[in-house]
Amino acid sequence: MNPKKILVVSSAFYPENSPRSFRTTELVKELARQGHSVTLYTLKKDEFHLPIEKEFGIQIKNLGSRKLPNINVGEGSKIAVLFKRIVNRSLLQLILYPDIELMFMVKKALKKEKGSYDLLISVAVPHSIHWGTAWARTKSNPLASIWVADCGDPFMGAIHDSFKKVFYFKYFEQWFCRKADFIAVPKIMMKENYYTEFRNKVIEISQGFKFDEVVRNDFNKNEVPTFGFAGTFIRTTRNPTPLLEYLATVKEPFKFIIYTETQDLVLPFLPILKEKLEVRHYIPRIDLLKELSSMDFLVNIAYDAVHQAPSKLIDYYLTGRPILSSVSNEFETSIVTEFLNGNYSNSFVFNNIEQYKIENVSKKFLSLIKE
Repeated sequence: MNPKKILVVSSAFYPENSPRSFRTTELVKELARQGHSVTLYTLKKDEFHLPIEKEFGIQIKNLGSRKLPNINVGEGSKIAVLFKRIVNRSLLQLILYPDIELMFMVKKALKKEKGSYDLLISVAVPHSIHWGTAWARTKSNPLASIWVADCGDPFMGAIHDSFKKVFYFKYFEQWFCRKADFIAVPKIMMKENYYTEFRNKVIEISQGFKFDEVVRNDFNKNEVPTFGFAGTFIRTTRNPTPLLEYLATVKEPFKFIIYTETQDLVLPFLPILKEKLEVRHYIPRIDLLKELSSMDFLVNIAYDAVHQAPSKLIDYYLTGRPILSSVSNEFETSIVTEFLNGNYSNSFVFNNIEQYKIENVSKKFLSLIKE
């Protein structure tokens, strides 16, 4: 394939620790490695992004500075915290505050571009990235021959949200779906959560990773069973409580190390499990994988084994460690006991791991370009 001009729009990019950041970062790097001309619009931070521009030849442009502040709901008296939580949830539901601002930022930034690109890729979440792209893409200035809106869940049809979206946001989703040429999701079964008239646009493109960049520690069995989890907890769908409650009954020594920023569900177990449980904040992905590769096994709490393909599982695969995986609230205590005893016969099994290599993921995007 001849070198192509590719435009990517995403508010999530290195050094942010999130699946969408990994998606954007790995993709633009690989497209540049393959000799394509890549322009990325993101929330540019010169300290981190100028070295990437220089190393990979990527042109990184700034979406601008965000003006709407996040509401800090964790400080103040109980009444103040409750009030701020109500305000925060209300603004989020009614106007997607503060991420609605990105729609205007994307529209304004893309107005400077002309329709000379072969491929345009917008990356959500937040979905306001797609809305701004749809606003900027017009018949007189389509920006690119092909637009791929890269999504995880749909906005309106997300089945694991803790609150229902306000009805008028459906018009925003229908608007961008109508304008996009393709809607990329990590598993094709997710298309059933999109509006019927747009399901023919939904294609499967897996999360991509550069496999050979991961550095592992040399593994040596730990003195006591040591296992880890890294990621976000969700009370309704990815809740560690059943597992922790069972572990509280285990008398034998073990060490469970959790990397998360959603600590409220695990902190109550610290005085119960004591030295058996350790809660840590996130660290950079490459450092995290190196740490996880020293553990006896890793824990995955899935909230939908059919429709979801969490990037965490691929990261776990890259560590080379066995994986104890179960849907939230459905941990089989007998299998947990097996893992604690060093029996990993029920470890998660990967199918078609090649699809997650960033080289193959980038080819899927490029195959959508009309020659």
